[in-house]
Amino acid sequence: MTQLSDNSQYDSLLARIDAVATRGRVQAVQAVNRELLATYWQIGQHIVEFEQAGQQRADYGKALITQLARDLRLRHGKGFSRSNLIYMRQLYLQYPISQMPSDFLSWSHFVELLKIDDALERSFYEKQAIAERWSVAELKRQKSTSLFLRLASSRDKEGVLQLAAQGQIVANPQDLLREPYVFEFLKIPEPAHLSETDLETALCNHLQQFLLELGKGFTFVGRQYRITLNNHHYKVDLVFYHRILRCFVLVDLKLGEVQHHDIGQMNMYLGYFANEENIEGDNPPIGIIMSRGKDELLVEYAMYNMSSQVFVQKYQLYLPEREELRREFELTLRDVAR
Repeated sequence: MTQLSDNSQYDSLLARIDAVATRGRVQAVQAVNRELLATYWQIGQHIVEFEQAGQQRADYGKALITQLARDLRLRHGKGFSRSNLIYMRQLYLQYPISQMPSDFLSWSHFVELLKIDDALERSFYEKQAIAERWSVAELKRQKSTSLFLRLASSRDKEGVLQLAAQGQIVANPQDLLREPYVFEFLKIPEPAHLSETDLETALCNHLQQFLLELGKGFTFVGRQYRITLNNHHYKVDLVFYHRILRCFVLVDLKLGEVQHHDIGQMNMYLGYFANEENIEGDNPPIGIIMSRGKDELLVEYAMYNMSSQVFVQKYQLYLPEREELRREFELTLRDVAR
């Protein structure tokens, strides 16, 4: 008798049932999450409406959340801590009925989002967390590295508003860029004595975090990618393929300031990939030189009349100065408002 597992019709049945079961589980989780968020939103609504009705004196109002937490924990368990009730209240205030919180994110995601005071910044992280399916840990990391401020500081006011409303949309090579890139996940102290090879090895050893820092759409191709021209061998530090832009992305790492010959070399790599590695449907490759420092004038002149897509971006091994980034961000909005 033929084994069922060797039967193509059985395999098809198994695949269909597996797909239905997987979809059902996902929908069940989303349904539970949706109900949980709706419940917490309504609890926040009751707290705010009670406060607004003036049913408590100012001194009693300070103790309201504490008393509610004590009583609700006795009835429903530890999910009703004082801090949770504060965030439920904020959930209602920050997400009015016309902008209900998305059930694609968990309550833990919203706790992290509600810690952000600026509405534009909070909206960006919410949209980006949904688009890139960030875990709570990934959301925390992107907040701590000030991703929104790094992206927003290089845009005009309209660009900032679009970033907050839609998240980061990758439609052209410039949309890939961040300044500075932050490699704090390597935990390399400052000052550090390391070689370019050491840095490259460390990034490859932490590839998941590195891809998160690069952004959506990157797939790793290889390191020390060898190309040969007239019996001379060259190696590109890191090669990626971008699924959305449908192109190779070449990355060279520099410990100090980028030099003019670094730009020329990257341009040569791009020419090679365009002619030797691209296949039908691929777009022109992109080159990113990541350096600790950048002389803007040198970069401008070194790329004079250069038509290929070479970008020089700074990186740092520690978290950026958030206040400095925020000042740049606020200046962008203020200058345009004048």
